[in-house]
Amino acid sequence: MPNHTLVNNIDHKDTKIITERSAAYGDDIWFTQTFPAEYRSVQAYYPIFFTKDENTGRFFSVALFGFQQNENLFIKDNRWSVPYIPLTHARTPFLIGEQALMEDGIEKHQRVLFLDEDHPRVNTEQGEPLFLEFGANAPYLESMADMMEVLHHGIEDHNAFIDMLVELELLESFTLDVELNDRSQHQMLGFYTINEDKLAALSSEVIAKLHQNGHLQPIYMTLASQSNVTRLIQLKNAQLGL
Repeated sequence: MPNHTLVNNIDHKDTKIITERSAAYGDDIWFTQTFPAEYRSVQAYYPIFFTKDENTGRFFSVALFGFQQNENLFIKDNRWSVPYIPLTHARTPFLIGEQALMEDGIEKHQRVLFLDEDHPRVNTEQGEPLFLEFGANAPYLESMADMMEVLHHGIEDHNAFIDMLVELELLESFTLDVELNDRSQHQMLGFYTINEDKLAALSSEVIAKLHQNGHLQPIYMTLASQSNVTRLIQLKNAQLGL
């Protein structure tokens, strides 16, 4: 179970975060959530698809790293092989929360940073320190705080984007069948993509509204990203030595 504590320079004065990448540190995932504000960076390397939350039934978009559970084809020699890691995964072991405080007799809420103390990256021996010698935030912690702020706003925008796709009935389920050079086959179920026929049939007024709301570009970036399935197949074949 995660052990979330508020980041502070007393409890975490000696805390360090291991930043190398491997299965031992939780990088053996085959997809992670992404959001429209980072689609430009994500679509350069990963396919973007949609899936449903098992508990709520709500759609969310994902960047795909492999073809099966616990497979990340971008991990090699304790590093991530491409420059951009989607923020929902890059932020681990941090998460963002809210803290109530009183200001001039009025209760307000501010966003604060929490740390999963039980995450394998967290230790006191090696990695990036959270705080400098006299208690100031280390550059690494500042960068993570900035990342979490981008992530917070990105997820909020993502929800509006998903609502739009659902309202216009643009999402359709699909099955991805992959055959590798060793003749093995992988079938991916439970994913959704954008129905290009329905997209093309939208009226000019709806298209204009999508553009005005900043939703049109993410749609086309999603579609463009799916050519990266070929990249995944190449990485998998290379892993197999074929």
